Parts: sequence; structure tokens; C-alpha cells
Amino acid sequence: MKYRRMGRSGLQLSALSFGSWVTFSYQVDVDDALECLRIAYDTGVNFFDNAETYAQGRSELIMGKAFKKLGWSRDSFCVSSKVYFGSVADPKPTQRGLHRKHIFEACDQALQRLQVDYLDLYFCHRPDPDTHIVETVQAMSDLVRQGKVFYWGTSEWSSIQLEAAYSITEKFGLVPPSMEQPQYNMFERKKVEREFVPLFAQHGLGTTTWSPLASGVLTGKYAHGIPDGSRMAVKGYEWLRESLESDEGKRRIQVVEALRGVAHELDTSLAKLAIAWCLRNPHVSTVILGASRAEQLQENLGALDVVERLDDAVLHRIDQILSG
Repeated sequence: MKYRRMGRSGLQLSALSFGSWVTFSYQVDVDDALECLRIAYDTGVNFFDNAETYAQGRSELIMGKAFKKLGWSRDSFCVSSKVYFGSVADPKPTQRGLHRKHIFEACDQALQRLQVDYLDLYFCHRPDPDTHIVETVQAMSDLVRQGKVFYWGTSEWSSIQLEAAYSITEKFGLVPPSMEQPQYNMFERKKVEREFVPLFAQHGLGTTTWSPLASGVLTGKYAHGIPDGSRMAVKGYEWLRESLESDEGKRRIQVVEALRGVAHELDTSLAKLAIAWCLRNPHVSTVILGASRAEQLQENLGALDVVERLDDAVLHRIDQILSG
């Protein structure tokens, strides 16, 4: 495993990390989760991503039970949670958002579910239009100073919103955000490659990127429809299926088929090619992998071996295919 600093912080995260979105509870139980976590950890993965809203808190419960059984030394790994959407099916106004009450209570609830004493990383899962950003930044900064959270950050915020957060921390002497968690893959590039570039230079923003396989599209498994048991077949995620069946989704399937030739020439899989492509960006602190099967995770962890094969000529060819 290779490790990268999380932006300007001194925290070293594994270049590949493991997240539980969609899979835990919906596709993976405690025993399967334990096996995937063990494989990741034994390979050198030291960051495990979660959120209050994943399976309405059940994802964190499963991960917490697995942590307990595995018995790892707490100082050998990092775990995250995210706050905004709430952890119940129909949250009341006090059970969601980025106001101080929910931020503090959601943190305590995540600690209980994950069976840990602190969160290494804590994300504001989306911007909250109903809460003044000063209140949010103050609450996150207080959690860091209390030792319940080591680093706080955001997920799917815009550069304008992040700049506002940095401005507030400078004005009031608060703890600034250390990381952002944007979607980043061959089809979703704008934020990491253009919008956030000034933030990387000025503030040392780290990134824990998600969906390197574009919800499985970049594996090539949807070329002939939606297989049973796949992410797009999970109840509650019909929006993923709809995106695949749109005109843009159909175009992406064609692009993936063109990328298949590049993967073949490099003697690798489409999935490992897509993950390695994300790792070629120096502003990516870690790429979060998701997997419902142990063998799938083992396969994708092999993407590290492909990174060096992606020279400038290969990257140029990929860009031509993506823009064609």
C-alpha cells in the first residue's frame, strides 16, 4: 500500500480506502463486512468511510460490530462519519441539518454505532441552506477542540462555500476544514480538476474521493443490462438505474466499451484502470473503494499496480476516448 498526506495535514491516509455506502446492510451483513474490512486492513488500508445516513445508521452499526470483532488497535486506522441527512427514515427538523444540535448529537450517535471514542474524520455531508455557515463551522471547530473529532471537512460543497468556511475560520480563529469528499471519476472531473485547484494551492485542501467506478459503470458490467445483485438493482437506488438508462448513461456505456481496449493493452481490468486513473491525480488524497464481495475488493485493491503504466501517452488516449 502507498500512503498520501491528507492535503496540508500530516495525516497519512492509504491511497486506497474502503467505504460502506450502499453495500453495508443492503448487500453486506456483519460477517461479510468483517471479511472485507480484514482484507482491506491486511493490504494496508487505514481509512474506512461511513455516514449517519447510510442504511439509516445500520451501516455504521455493522461496521462497529466488525471493528469490535476484529480488535484492531484504535491508533492503527481512521474512521469517518458524515452529518446532514439524519439517520432515520423521516427525520424531524432537529434530526437533520448542520445546526449545532444535530451536529453534536449525530456525532455522539455515530460514536456509539461505530463503537469508537472519537472520529478521525467528520464531514458535513451537504451544504445546509437553513443554517448559517458560521454556526456550522463553529460547531465543527468545537468538536475538534473537544477531541471528539480530529479533522473536519465537507462533502459535495462548492468552492464558493468552502471559501466562505475558510474565511470564517480566519476571522474568528476557528479550526478550518481539512478535506472535501467529492465524486471523482472519468465522467465526473470538474470539481477536482478545475473548481478546487485554487483551494489546493491556497488552503492545502485534502480530498477523499468517492465513486471511482461511477457506481459500477466503469467496470463494464452494465454493457448488456443490469445484473441481479448489482448496486443499480438495490431497492431505494432507482435513481442510479434511471441515470444509466438516460441518453448520457447510454453514451457512457459506449465510452466504457472503447476503454476496454486500453485496459486489454495494459493487461488489466476496466475497474483497475478506472481506479488507477483517479490515483494519477496528485490532488487525490485517497480513493474510496466500495465492494459487496471479498474477491471484488481484492481485485480493485490491485489498481495500485496499474498506476505506473498510465504514462502521458495512455492518459492522452483516455482523454480522447472520454471526449469523443
